[in-house]
Amino acid sequence: MSASPKGLCEFIDASPSPYHVCATVAERLQAAGFRELAEGDAWPRQGRFFSVRAGSLIAWQTGEPGLPFRIVGAHTDSPNLRVKQHPDRFVAGWQVVALQPYGGAWLNSWLDRDLGISGRLSVRDGNRLVHSLVRIDEPILRVPQLAIHLAEDRKAVALDPQRHVNAVWGVGSGTRSFLGYVAERAGVDGADVLGADLMTHDLSPSRLIGAGGELLSAARLDNQATCYAGLEAFLAASESGSGGYLPVLVLFDHEEVGSQSAHGAQSELLLTVLERITLSEGGGREEFLRRLPGSMVASGDMAHATHPNYPERHEPGHLIEVNAGPVLKVQPNLRYATDGRTAAAFALACAQAGVPLQRYEHRADLPCGSTIGPMTAARTGIPTVDVGAPQLAMHSPREVMGTDDVAAYAAALEAFLAPA
Repeated sequence: MSASPKGLCEFIDASPSPYHVCATVAERLQAAGFRELAEGDAWPRQGRFFSVRAGSLIAWQTGEPGLPFRIVGAHTDSPNLRVKQHPDRFVAGWQVVALQPYGGAWLNSWLDRDLGISGRLSVRDGNRLVHSLVRIDEPILRVPQLAIHLAEDRKAVALDPQRHVNAVWGVGSGTRSFLGYVAERAGVDGADVLGADLMTHDLSPSRLIGAGGELLSAARLDNQATCYAGLEAFLAASESGSGGYLPVLVLFDHEEVGSQSAHGAQSELLLTVLERITLSEGGGREEFLRRLPGSMVASGDMAHATHPNYPERHEPGHLIEVNAGPVLKVQPNLRYATDGRTAAAFALACAQAGVPLQRYEHRADLPCGSTIGPMTAARTGIPTVDVGAPQLAMHSPREVMGTDDVAAYAAALEAFLAPA
């Protein structure tokens, strides 16, 4: 299956949490003949493999020993509202679930939406723990906006993340347990739930919009659009041949909160897997270190399209359009990892793929976001380029991109993984 707007919609609708992203990707990989390896397993020399660590996944196809790596990286997490450990509140006759913002969620956009629940439950099964996915695609939660008549300033309401983003889910002052409800819906005994990683998701399905259907409206485009495009590129490169490189796909969790976790981009996950690939080929530490300088990473994360209502918020001369090709991201203070040599490599990939390339720089008087790129480059020493596809409404529960950019983005990433 080649990358398409419909395929991206299906991917996003199947993946409301980072754990579900990994499950969706794993299903596609297995259908293509990839085998899952546990980190505690002995890894074979030859084959197609992937490994999952919580909300992160890494996949590779072995080749000739010692080939440099070509890596496409993305992140599985998106800003949202997450359920607190003791979520039950009873306020003024309302049953309330206590939530907390995750990442840079644009809080006002999360109000007055029908929200479901997804994530992972850690459940006692005898003397062992079982970690299982949970997903409730029903409008059980809603964070209500304050009525304009009650606001001190009718032009804007400042939201306190501690007090103003909790959700209603019922009325009365009973003792109903939200975690107990989720456990029941998951088919497990609430007393056996020893840990939970639960988050909200907007229930509106992904869809094509605009008079000509040239736009794609969906949740979590940042950064599931890259997870999807990267997966399609990786599968295509694995079939067509690597062009003298060993292709790797790595999807990290926790980018939106700094990546400093056991399976974020600041962890040893990528380096460990790359070294184990070398060891499985019969090489050692020396061989592993020698192949890194010739390797390269494309750090894929979504990019800011120029906003039609706020064009002055963008750098003049670097205006970005949707449906006009992938975006090369440059920031001299290293919020992006791109330099001249890695920029040239991605530009060459776009030319090889036959897609146009746009170049983005952030306004110098505005703080610039970052990606997994700089930390991946620092952790591995591998030259890295930051790239993306343009979108509007980043960090809202509903974002928008161009439909033509889906296939163009995947084609550029495929050419990067397997250059001619």
